[in-house]
Amino acid sequence: MQKCGLRFDAGAAAGFFVLLVALMVVTPTGPDSAAGYALALACAAVQAAAVAQMRRHPEFSMAAGILAGVGIELLSPDIGWLGQVAAVLVGYARVRPPTRSLWVLGLLLAGTPWKLVHGDWTNMLLAMAGPSLAWTLGELGRTRALRRQDLARRILTQERERIARELHDVLAHTVSVIVVQAGAAGDVFDTRPDLARKALVSIDRAARSTLSELRLLLQTMSPQEDPETDAPQPGLDQLDALATSLQATGLRVELERDAAALPLPAAVDLSAYRIVQESLTNTLRHSQATRVRVIVRHEPGSVRLEISDDGPARPVGRADGSGRRGIVGMRERARLLGGTLDAGPRPDGGFRVRAELPMEAA
Repeated sequence: MQKCGLRFDAGAAAGFFVLLVALMVVTPTGPDSAAGYALALACAAVQAAAVAQMRRHPEFSMAAGILAGVGIELLSPDIGWLGQVAAVLVGYARVRPPTRSLWVLGLLLAGTPWKLVHGDWTNMLLAMAGPSLAWTLGELGRTRALRRQDLARRILTQERERIARELHDVLAHTVSVIVVQAGAAGDVFDTRPDLARKALVSIDRAARSTLSELRLLLQTMSPQEDPETDAPQPGLDQLDALATSLQATGLRVELERDAAALPLPAAVDLSAYRIVQESLTNTLRHSQATRVRVIVRHEPGSVRLEISDDGPARPVGRADGSGRRGIVGMRERARLLGGTLDAGPRPDGGFRVRAELPMEAA
């Protein structure tokens, strides 16, 4: 972005130099000697260089532009207000706040040539309009640039929050599985080594899967792109593997899906999977449920999710031990897609999460 700005400044400086040279040639009161033309061209080159270097050295460039403008004004008075120094003020006002640029504007207005204002209010107003308009254009450009920067920061913040939710989902689910499996392995290590070995295999499988997802998430933060390392994000087609990993902990997961499921957009597919994953993780961590039912329904224009368990009732405030981040994250996922999510205890016991995600983001 900075390189593009510098190239734009160089192009603007070149165009400004050509304009000044053309004005020197066509104006009737230009330099009357070869030496005068050479000096005027040198002043024009200094002004153009001030435009080109304004981003890097604002104060020095502005001062050089004013001095060069005074020289052009003396050598070719008909060119315009102080040798078109107002064009340099546009660049200065773009890179400096009004607390500085307004002082420069006041200095330029104070230096208005007396011949333009002596006994003629019209000429005085015209003389003041040049630098005032230049400052206004520069300030508008600076304001627009600040707005673009603020938008870029908001987008970056949202992306970081999304990555944080992804990392939370992956780690919370896998660590919960590993903790349960490790505890089970320790209980039967001496009496049933075959079951302990099976638990260790499940731990190994869950850890490897988590490492793969973490690599994928961290790749999204890398400025370098390597197409050979790209891998698909998880989706609803991986619910069977998710259910299998949980059943090894003693939690029975029942999946109910449409026979002819429609393909989902990548963002909807990923968010739906994460909502189911987070709901199952919360059940595993915060309840004594033995059975969870997951229902996935494809409606016209949306997909509906329902995850309910048979554990004892637990309030929403305790649905996630990390400050309700799990439910908040699920609800935020649904909201970003234009959908809705409700979570709370069921009247007949247990906990239920319902979500509706539109096929297209609102």
